[in-house]
Amino acid sequence: MTTTTLAAPTIMSRHHRSMGWIVPLAVLAGLALLPSFMSPYLQDLVLKIVIYAVFALSLELLAGTTGLVSLGHAGFFGIAAYVAALASPEAEPGAVLRMLPLALLAAGAYAALVGALSLRTKGVYFIMVTLAFAQMGFYVFHDTSIGGGSDGMYLTLRPALAMGDATLLDLDKGSHMYYFALAALAFTFGLLAMVQRSRFGKALAGIRINEQRMRAAGYQTYWYKLAAFVLAGVLAGLAGFLMAVKNGAVNPEMLSWHESGAVLLMIILGGLGSLRGAVLGAVAFVLLKEGFSSEALLGSLAARWQLTLGITMIFLVALFPRGLVGMAGLKGRLSRKQGRNAAAGTARLGVK
Repeated sequence: MTTTTLAAPTIMSRHHRSMGWIVPLAVLAGLALLPSFMSPYLQDLVLKIVIYAVFALSLELLAGTTGLVSLGHAGFFGIAAYVAALASPEAEPGAVLRMLPLALLAAGAYAALVGALSLRTKGVYFIMVTLAFAQMGFYVFHDTSIGGGSDGMYLTLRPALAMGDATLLDLDKGSHMYYFALAALAFTFGLLAMVQRSRFGKALAGIRINEQRMRAAGYQTYWYKLAAFVLAGVLAGLAGFLMAVKNGAVNPEMLSWHESGAVLLMIILGGLGSLRGAVLGAVAFVLLKEGFSSEALLGSLAARWQLTLGITMIFLVALFPRGLVGMAGLKGRLSRKQGRNAAAGTARLGVK
């Protein structure tokens, strides 16, 4: 009888975990089939959404999982993009297996530097320090000739992956670029989902809930936060690399506080604390921006898209304070589940 009682929750827990993967996998399958039915314009729009979803997920690790709100996240996004452009040869396509690791390494190294210093502060001071570091990067590329100054620079040829005489991946082809970005989104989502379920993720959740109690339990929270900060920076760098290759160009605006604010709005709009919310927020933000800036839809009002987008964002945040994932009560169920998981996780970690 006791065995049955203990086994039932375990079976139910495994069932819920398996069911939790059905929606993301179904969405991924749908996105994989979309290019067959889309025009080049729509494929480019979906590609932009996919890249911003990766970017939003990287910030979700910081703000939603660890409780670290950063206004300098675009610094890692932009630095990886510039490194990709600088590493791109002019006479031939660059090698993906060389350019991508360089971009991620640069973003991770800068994240380690920024995190090592900024994590010694808290609250609004942390926000301002991360913003200051991002703006430093912005002015380095904007005011010097390193990356072409205010005009930015171009990737003459998009990278490729070749083996001998055979080209396995050519990111100059729209379909190759689309599926490469989709694979990056699937990897990022899956990685962060596993992180949240791991002992490391439970420790980050404990830090978000009560860092002082975690320190009292013997956890060196600084190093946990630094590891999360670097991982988030690397994933933001992945999004930056994808955006640089997609556009074939980079500019200093990719490091600006506007870009950091935009990705922060995405995760707030979608629902802070939810990976699905981060993706949904990226979808909603890009579609709203695209719609409000379209003269075909709004005519002369499209020139004032920042105003209409801002008003709409205020309305949506006020109407759905738990984010778009809360529209059908999903966020409430997720929050309760996350609360139970966090409590159980911290208990397993030895924090009471």
